[in-house]
Amino acid sequence: MTLSNKIRIDIISDVVCPWCIIGYKRLEHAMKELGVEDKFELVWNPFELNPTMSLDGEDAVSYLAHKYTMSVEQVKSTQATITKNGAELGFTFNYYDGMKTVNTRNAHILLDVAKEFGKQTELKMRLFSAHFTEKKDISNRHTLGELVQSIGLDKDLFLAKLDDESARMKVQEAEEYWHKQNISAVPTMIFNNELIMNGAYPIETYQKVLTELLEKRLKKSYM
Repeated sequence: MTLSNKIRIDIISDVVCPWCIIGYKRLEHAMKELGVEDKFELVWNPFELNPTMSLDGEDAVSYLAHKYTMSVEQVKSTQATITKNGAELGFTFNYYDGMKTVNTRNAHILLDVAKEFGKQTELKMRLFSAHFTEKKDISNRHTLGELVQSIGLDKDLFLAKLDDESARMKVQEAEEYWHKQNISAVPTMIFNNELIMNGAYPIETYQKVLTELLEKRLKKSYM
């Protein structure tokens, strides 16, 4: 399939959302097991779980406990479950004392630019790993520049976009669009602009969805 003939999957997510990387990894496993990675086009769309978060960030456990009305013990239990799920998919969650929940607007701006270079998924994975595995501050410009450079992109070009008001507004407008589409939680995946799935599903569920989409596409090609 050429790029234009690939089936599009829109993924609305935030880079500090652990279930977003789990959902993606399960989707990725489903594609690999079916051998259909080349038949789908992934497009990452912005969503900020904490849009009013300060640039300094906040202690993650305290913030999440307050936001979701949970005890500290419940937050840590959830993190343990997330860590287990990640390990099963080959992704390492390194939750640690003092870990922060950070502002992700700048990360989303760079992801939008990366789409123009065909490296959006690659940058998304670096951001996930930096935040959850490598204990890095992905709201920090220097860190963002290093991540961009690590995947072969022009650090200066990308960082300049952070001061570009039009680039900032583009991300804000995209977020507003998804909110108007009643997307209120992430991850949300939209398959071929027709099937919407909220949350992280089992690999088998994604395999079924992918297979049905490909069969539907094949039937159309014979009509």
